[in-house]
Amino acid sequence: MGIDLAKNAFAVNGVNQAGKAELVRPAVARDNLNELIASLPPCVIGMEACSGARHWARLFQASGHIVRLITPKFVTPYRMSGKRGKNDAADAAAICEAIQRPHMRFVPLKTLEQRLLHRCTESDGTARRVH
Repeated sequence: MGIDLAKNAFAVNGVNQAGKAELVRPAVARDNLNELIASLPPCVIGMEACSGARHWARLFQASGHIVRLITPKFVTPYRMSGKRGKNDAADAAAICEAIQRPHMRFVPLKTLEQRLLHRCTESDGTARRVH
């Protein structure tokens, strides 16, 4: 499953084991995304790494899914060009295609604690105490 994250409406593209599209939703409202994903059986979900992707990844993992974050520059070669061009649905399909590649590199997921520790690290590398 590939999800293109946006501000208000997300594009979702899911394929089965044979690569045939089974779930294609070009516009899923922000309020409905978690409900949609939670209703699916456990699967691999890919998203472009961005500031909101880690939040969604934690929610999806809580529903039993495997989440892979991918750097946007690795998605670009899989995007269909031509008539369709660049749009949210094409990006979701490209993400879905990219995460299936055996040698794809993914961005490691950080837990909330790891993110807080990173934010609380001084410029010299020492951790400062947060109250």
